[in-house]
Formats: sequence, C-alpha cells, structure tokens
Amino acid sequence: MPNGKQAKNTPNFIIITGLSGSGMSSATNAFEDLGYFCVDNLPLTMLSTFARLLVPNEEKNIAIEKAALVINIRERHFLSEFPGELKKMRKKKLAPFVVFFEASDEVLQRRFSETRRPHPADVGDGLLAAIRAEKSALEKIRETADLIIDTSEHTVHTLRRLLVRKFGQNEEGTPLNVQLVSFGHKYGVPRDVDLLFDVRHLPNPYFEENLKHLPGSDAKVVEFLTNQGEVQETIRRFDDLLAYLLPLYKREGKSYLTIGVGCTGGRHRSVMVANSLEKSLKEKKYEINIVHRDVQK
Repeated sequence: MPNGKQAKNTPNFIIITGLSGSGMSSATNAFEDLGYFCVDNLPLTMLSTFARLLVPNEEKNIAIEKAALVINIRERHFLSEFPGELKKMRKKKLAPFVVFFEASDEVLQRRFSETRRPHPADVGDGLLAAIRAEKSALEKIRETADLIIDTSEHTVHTLRRLLVRKFGQNEEGTPLNVQLVSFGHKYGVPRDVDLLFDVRHLPNPYFEENLKHLPGSDAKVVEFLTNQGEVQETIRRFDDLLAYLLPLYKREGKSYLTIGVGCTGGRHRSVMVANSLEKSLKEKKYEINIVHRDVQK
C-alpha cells in the first residue's frame, strides 16, 4: 500500500500505566505490533538504567530503537517512588512519554467480574472499594501523564486502532507484511496461517504427462492453468477478497499476515496461484514474502 505521511513526534520511550483492568495488557499487545520492545512490570530501580539503552552508544551505536514499559500498582514501590524517578529522568533528558489508562467504576467492575480475577488493591472490602481506593491512590501519578486514555467505551479492537493511529510509523499505522505459503494438503497445513485458500478444485497438471514433473512456476504449467477459465476466475475472486480484507487487517494494527494456498501435493496449482497473488499484491505496494514449501517433494 502507498506510504502514509510520517507521524510527527512519535515517542520512542513510553510508560504504560493506569488503573487495573483499564486495558494495559491490550495496549502492550498493540505496541508490540507497532515494533516497540515491551517489558511488563519493570522494577523501578531499573527504570533509569533501561532508559539509557534507548540512547545510541557512541562506540558501538547499539541501542533499543523504541520501547514501552508497563509499570503499575503491582510494583510495590510504584506509588511512593514513581513520581520521583520520573522527575530524575526528566532532568537527565531521558523522560518517557507516560500514557495513563483508566475506565469508569462500572466498566472496571464488569471487567473484573467477567474475568474473575482478584483486584490487586482488594484488601477484603469488596471490588468496588478496591477500584475506588486504587483510583484515589493513583491521582498524583495520573497528573504526570502526557496522555490519558479512557477505555470505558473501547473494545480491544478500537483501542488497538486508536494506538496505531497515535503511535504508528505513519498516519496510516504500521506496515502490513504479507507471507504467502504454497503447500500440499497431503503434507499438512502450515502452522500459524491466518487465511487459507484451497485450490484442489482446479484442473490438476499432475494428470498431464508432459507437465507432471514440472513445478507450478514453469511456463508450460502456467500456460496450461491460465488457459482454464475457472483458474482465472478463482484467482480474480481471491484477489478481490484480499483487496477488501488486507486494509482491514492493517487498520486493526496487524503487522504480519500469513496466507496459505494449498493443493493436493503443493507442486503445481498452489504454486501458480500463490505466484499470481504475489504479483497482484506487489502491485498494490504490500511487502510480500513467498515460500513454496512442498514444491520439491
């Protein structure tokens, strides 16, 4: 897809904090998809040391390019020491961009009830009391935030979309890298396939004596299949489906998508169709990697 306009002032060091149950885990997943090195519950004593890793080393020029740390009430010194640590880092020009997540009492109650997880601030007075106690305790930390996000009306998907727009590499979000895998069903379906196209319904070059031993990338096999109307129609429909789906995957912040194309042996039809899809997707400016897993079998 065409390159979007570069986002301005995207921070390379982010601290994720806020109320328990407000969506910090979902936010971490989104930042990982955006290419951030994520660490959960880093001890405060290591905060300044970690921040220095984001500063290029003059001798070796080695540094973490961008990172997001989750630090919240689970860290026992968080309430008492975080504001002071943040102040020290700002003096050293190592200041992180602090994102504070929150939600209404009612929404937090519902989320904890649905997951049946104990609230970390619950001392026996009930869930609502724990939520309100944590909210009160975090008031000063909330005041240090550079961005406050109320997730009361957000789903996992809409929150991801918000973060991709705010912190993505460009205004359209993170690039989508597509891997095409041709394979033979007789050898098993590849792991971690997001979309699976089965082309065993197409005419099989295996039964043509002069094509049987040629791969699906050979000009003779390509010509044989291209001359079949149902092959062209199948590729066109796959193409149309991907043209619709891929922008939606990208909008949700997905960084990697694996598309499997399978025939019986993985040597003829799946190879030819995968190559055709690769050409079409490259024309649409997607980053494509193609693997013909079983073509030599």
